[in-house]
Amino acid sequence: MGLSGHGRRRAQGLRREELAGLAGVSVDYLVRLEQGRSRRPSRPIVTALARALQLDEAENALLHQAAGLPVPSGRTVPVHIPPGVQRLLIRMTDYPVAVYAADWSLITWNPLWSAVCGDPAGSPAADRNVIRATFGAPPDWANTHGPAEEIDRALVADLRQAVTTYPQDEQLRALVAEVSAASPRFESLWRSGVAGRHLSSAKTIHHRLVGDLVLDCDVLTVTGSDLRITVYTAAAGSTTAERLEFLRVGAVHTVTP
Repeated sequence: MGLSGHGRRRAQGLRREELAGLAGVSVDYLVRLEQGRSRRPSRPIVTALARALQLDEAENALLHQAAGLPVPSGRTVPVHIPPGVQRLLIRMTDYPVAVYAADWSLITWNPLWSAVCGDPAGSPAADRNVIRATFGAPPDWANTHGPAEEIDRALVADLRQAVTTYPQDEQLRALVAEVSAASPRFESLWRSGVAGRHLSSAKTIHHRLVGDLVLDCDVLTVTGSDLRITVYTAAAGSTTAERLEFLRVGAVHTVTP
């Protein structure tokens, strides 16, 4: 997502305020963790801290152990973003980019993605899931429209593959049960065993500031991590490209990548 400016840097590394901002926690809570006054951080907080610090797999395991949490294993949907992918995301500032887990839960995004799609930072983590947004009531930031039939089939097929890959993930099974009960369409697709896969597709985003954005959407996979990187691009010289640049400049003024 990015770092806000905090003046001249005298030493290498993240400042406490920067780490707190990247991890989505308060500075006060981070201080309490450092001082041992808060001894049981939740798994989402530890995961967010590991991501902000760009820890590798071994370092991430050590951080979980230090927090008294089980070390992440292959039994649950992984949400750890490898350092190389994190560095790639930091440099991809010209286009809206977001990273999802195998169950299509939103993990992280860049400033332009927030400027284009809306900022999900204020939404509960449970609401940042494309399956829920597609087959239930979408949150305020989910304002993307595309080929619904193709997308629905691909999402259900992806979720089925995730359940097959991570059969012991209780939250994943709960997600399937929840959406099945809420959406007859999802239940029908799920029971039918429908197959599908994500291809490049055109989507239209109705933006309240600049108008409609007609974007090409590509979903890239990360070998060995089961992550999905979603990238929106626009044809060079198009009206949408000009509108994207306008939003990008505004995002840069708000957040320093």
